[in-house]
Amino acid sequence: MRDFHFPGRSAVFAENGLCATSHPLAAGVAIDILKRGGNAMDAAIAGAVLLGICEPQMTGIGGDCFVLYSRPGAAVQAMNGSGRAAAAADAAGLRANGLATVPLTSAHAVTIPGAVDAFCKLSDTEGRLGLDTLLAPAIHYAEAGVPVAPRVAFDWQSDAETLQGRARDHYLFNGTPPKIGQMFRAPGQAEVLRRIAKDGRDAFYTGEIAEDLITTLQTLGGVHSAEDFAKTQADLTLPVSGSYQDIDLVEHPPNGQGATAILMLNILKHFDMAGMNPVGAERIHIEAEAAKLAYDARNRFIADADHTNRLDHMLAPDTAARLAELINPKRAMAAAAPVSEAVHKDTIYITVVDKDRMAVSLIYSIFHGFGSGIASDKFGILLQNRGAGFTLEEGHPNMLAGGKRPMHTIIPGMLRKEGDVTMPFGVMGGAYQPNGHARFVSNLTDFRMDPQAAIDMPRAFADGGQLKVERGYSDAVRQELADMGHNVTIPETAIGGAQAVQIHSSGILEGASDARKDGCALGY
Repeated sequence: MRDFHFPGRSAVFAENGLCATSHPLAAGVAIDILKRGGNAMDAAIAGAVLLGICEPQMTGIGGDCFVLYSRPGAAVQAMNGSGRAAAAADAAGLRANGLATVPLTSAHAVTIPGAVDAFCKLSDTEGRLGLDTLLAPAIHYAEAGVPVAPRVAFDWQSDAETLQGRARDHYLFNGTPPKIGQMFRAPGQAEVLRRIAKDGRDAFYTGEIAEDLITTLQTLGGVHSAEDFAKTQADLTLPVSGSYQDIDLVEHPPNGQGATAILMLNILKHFDMAGMNPVGAERIHIEAEAAKLAYDARNRFIADADHTNRLDHMLAPDTAARLAELINPKRAMAAAAPVSEAVHKDTIYITVVDKDRMAVSLIYSIFHGFGSGIASDKFGILLQNRGAGFTLEEGHPNMLAGGKRPMHTIIPGMLRKEGDVTMPFGVMGGAYQPNGHARFVSNLTDFRMDPQAAIDMPRAFADGGQLKVERGYSDAVRQELADMGHNVTIPETAIGGAQAVQIHSSGILEGASDARKDGCALGY
């Protein structure tokens, strides 16, 4: 992968509507939907579903989504489109079989996909054009094919070993990953999307499509039932927020990890971040130590909203103040407590703002590269392995149990100033996402960067006992961090990928898109 330095790409400015996402075809479809009279929700759904065809290793209808959305003058709303464990799922049974964690590529890791129900609900309640119109572009590309983009080809090669059974037939070409520019087609998914366009969510959660999913899972030892699929529901919920300087960061509540980003920013408030070199070792060190502490809190407290009562504790200023006192400005602490649940990097994100200034921030994933590696036999629907986000630890709020949602790494974000949404944004990258949100906000406020510069800037992440430092930093910075006690490594691939749309008071929209991905910002 290439080195990343800032400044990089140019920002994109438009007046009527703007989309930023990780694949150009999806951005183009979103803008086309806006031009046809659709609103930001229509455009975001159309683009997101197409991303499941353009980036199948990252996302698809066998996965989950979270959405933040707002209209001018109205409160930000949140849709939790994450699925639940099968009713018969049992942590004790897995422990009895000698397992300490949920196996990543097993049927036990597959939670019921929640994204389709969320998309159908949001199209019905917030959209204008109707589901048949929104799914038409994805149906077309699933049948006709999409040329595989460079970053997608790289990830496909890296993740191909995950694919098992019939999934290898659906997602490999004579047993090998596609090359850059090779056409990928998914005719089975085209048929699934046609049925959803005609009959809505029931076409996916009942009948032949659900039977295909259930039979595939049960053959592999899964305990999923027709009732598990039929009763799946996405839920409206209330966002959480925290302030940093003159802006508010709006996040999804648990089972998402958004509160971690707010806690991290609350810790950073206790340091003179603006007085530091934005690409210096001091800033990386303080940010890394804050991340270790915030992520340790996440690992202890974030779970299904019905199974955790520590959200207020995570968001309390006193909690951040006490944690900030633990940071030595000159010396690295040990890594945060090890996590028993799996975290990973594979996600897509799309944001759209329309001419009426409706804003949508949508994130959508199958978790690990190609999810569980399991695809339904007939239709080739890849199934997420979000169940690996559970722990098997007895008594933990995030312990696997029937009907429960796991701790989720994917988090859409929004920034708000004086009550008005000013920027929907997202930072892909699995566990990195709260750190990415906090760094993005710090770049904007402490260092007064524009959104594109804030995205282009090199990244660092304290993860798994390592301090991963992108190639955009100097060797001198890496050495200084090592001298502080950090185990410095250079990641093989870039850390995460971000998209943002700023809503200026002048009425102009400014889009930013990460060069770490294949996508772009487009407007009209």
